[in-house]
Amino acid sequence: MSAVGVLPFKREVRLVEHVAPRISTEGEVRIKSLEVGICGTDKEICHFVYGAPPEGFDYLVIGHESLGEVVEVGSDVRGFKKGDLVVPSVRRPCPHPNCQPCREARQDFCSTGDFTERGIKMTHGFMTEYYVDHEKYLTPVPGNLRDVAVLVEPLTVAEKGIAQAWEVQKRLPWVLANAPADAKGTGLRAVVLGAGPVGILGAMTLLRHGFDTYVYSRSKKPNPKAELVESFGAKYISSETESVEALADRVGNIDLVYEAVGVSKISFQVLKSLGMNGIFIFTGIPAPKLAIEIEADNIMRNMVLRNQVAVGTVNADRQAFEDAISDLGVFMKRWPDALKSLITGRYRMDNYHELLLGDKSGIKNVIALD
Repeated sequence: MSAVGVLPFKREVRLVEHVAPRISTEGEVRIKSLEVGICGTDKEICHFVYGAPPEGFDYLVIGHESLGEVVEVGSDVRGFKKGDLVVPSVRRPCPHPNCQPCREARQDFCSTGDFTERGIKMTHGFMTEYYVDHEKYLTPVPGNLRDVAVLVEPLTVAEKGIAQAWEVQKRLPWVLANAPADAKGTGLRAVVLGAGPVGILGAMTLLRHGFDTYVYSRSKKPNPKAELVESFGAKYISSETESVEALADRVGNIDLVYEAVGVSKISFQVLKSLGMNGIFIFTGIPAPKLAIEIEADNIMRNMVLRNQVAVGTVNADRQAFEDAISDLGVFMKRWPDALKSLITGRYRMDNYHELLLGDKSGIKNVIALD
């Protein structure tokens, strides 16, 4: 069957003939790929920044943002049946018995670094016609979310990051005593860095939790992303027209920053303006480049005197996938047009070169295989 493969030793990206998978253990599920999202990680793998094939292969099938349909289940599978829609997780646990996170199904916090990741590190991904996975790595998707379910995996970035923020901020009385249970962020201000899919989905999630939410991105208004952001109630601010200092003056005390831009310079500039008792969530992974200058003394002083926290987040656990699917349902009720417009276009697999190596614009481009 056809798949999009990266051959790092030959520095090639091309369609490959990939062996059709079969169920090998009774807890496995065979899945037909319906849609696979394209993200910055895929593009970096295709530019050979990272990405490693499985043992015995000279290519890595890429793609980790997947929506699929169950076509066959093993005899021990109880949670799925033929025809179900599913979203797979990305990371698989390391083999070391002393890695407590992996042994407790929290491989997103693997302590050894010997995990594998589908479509990224030593395990083939989902940009192919069929794949097989164990049912414990699959999350069911309601049929009414079929049109947007490919957004689940990028939304898990926000879900895990914000879940960590709630846990960390238990260190102080952060949530208003009378805040609604489903809007704990009421009275708090959040700034999202970046208006890509991870940033926009993060802004939706923060709004859904009650935060007064601002998206700080480069492009001047008017532009399509600004219009999209403001259509669901967030405020859009351009870094080309307002400095970081002006941003802080406009927002007031910044309680939370959700970084989704992957650019260290702007991230550390905004970290300098984080408010009292604030938390800064890093999600971006900058490509290797020359070192930058930062105002380290001011940042360190602020973090001490303002009781601030900076936390990094990568990958996601099962709860984050379940929360992402639940929140997509909320978004579809509140902002259906905005949510659907995140998916800029759906393309055939043979458009892979333009999508991965070209300059195809848009927010979220998707390869559709159904």
